[in-house]
Amino acid sequence: MAILALIVFILGYLAIAFESSLRLNKAASALITGVLCWLIYFIHVPETKEASESLINHLGEISSILFFLLGAMTIVELIDSHNGFDIITHKIKTPSKSIFLVIISTLTFFLSALLDNLTTAIVMTSISSKFLQDKEDKLWFAGMIVIAANAGGVWSPLGDVTTTMLWIGGQITAAKITLNTIVPSIAVWLIPLAIIARRFRGKQIVKTENNNSTNAREGNIILISGIILLLFVPAFKILTHTPPFMGMLLALSFMWIITSFLHFKNSDGTKKKFITPSEALQKIDSPSILFFLGILLAVSALESFVVLKTLSVFLDDTFKNDYMIGGLLGMLSAVVDNVPLVAATQGMYDLSQYPTDHSFWQFIALTTGVGGSIIIIGSAAGVAVMGIEKISFMWYLKKISWLAALGFVAGISVFIIQQLVF
Repeated sequence: MAILALIVFILGYLAIAFESSLRLNKAASALITGVLCWLIYFIHVPETKEASESLINHLGEISSILFFLLGAMTIVELIDSHNGFDIITHKIKTPSKSIFLVIISTLTFFLSALLDNLTTAIVMTSISSKFLQDKEDKLWFAGMIVIAANAGGVWSPLGDVTTTMLWIGGQITAAKITLNTIVPSIAVWLIPLAIIARRFRGKQIVKTENNNSTNAREGNIILISGIILLLFVPAFKILTHTPPFMGMLLALSFMWIITSFLHFKNSDGTKKKFITPSEALQKIDSPSILFFLGILLAVSALESFVVLKTLSVFLDDTFKNDYMIGGLLGMLSAVVDNVPLVAATQGMYDLSQYPTDHSFWQFIALTTGVGGSIIIIGSAAGVAVMGIEKISFMWYLKKISWLAALGFVAGISVFIIQQLVF
């Protein structure tokens, strides 16, 4: 039955990959795949209660990611609707698209370590789209943002969910993961940036007039509030040890209160006609969230079948080399979610074999974190940006995947050289 579930997953994955040819929304393919994989699991397990408990446990983990994504996208939508990003875009004066790409990707790389790669990717994609008119340009920038966000999230315990898992599990410490992975992460980011920036050499940004009459003061308030609340999310997690989505939901509720007071009335006593959080929730890309739900359901079903753990054991028995195993797991994270992969790795190897801050754990954090950039649906940041800019699976595969793979190889090479030298 596990083989049947794997076949269904592969067929569903192909349906997502050829979305344009099939004219079937990727959310539908993902949801069908997720439900069918779990249906096979329910048939496979003799006790329905056991299967139900497994599904509910996985759904709890999946929901935490979806609620985080929902809150982040809503806050960004509120900032965008109030022209809050105009405050940032007005500070960027360069007319050169290549220089603008460098600025955007640099901000993405460092902000993703402070916030997280998902939130940063959403924010920076929204900002870059304010400058760019051509759809193709937006897609190239979005692809670079995905690479930069995932690379930046690796070297901070708050930047990527898998790094956070290893940090909480005691496999890494904040100081050591930063010290030993920041240089390889920079290599992952800079190699694709140098190549893509050459594509825009000599090209100029076409300035457009902003005819939106939203009050600049209100835009300032919404932007500053949004940034402070997004920064509040990792701080809340550290202080309370609650899952990240709890801080994000609290941040969204504070934003709701702020906008309610800010937009209550005009000076003449009439109600203001601005977008509310309720309207922002309606404007966000719901199909992308459902797509993410379907993909994670399918992957969690494979995890329940112990397919991923079996694969990890096979890799260990076959290659018997930490770097080979880490590299292959990184490439696998481009296809399936890196969260269950890292969870399986944590269960496979204990701290007696690889103690805290062993290079193996740091290498796993690096490869599974940046490997997700190779395919658009390999990371939460990629899925979010895919929904925002309507990036097709095949376009990303043809244009961006080889660049992300080049950065992936560069990061691995720098990490291994670093370990040999120091």
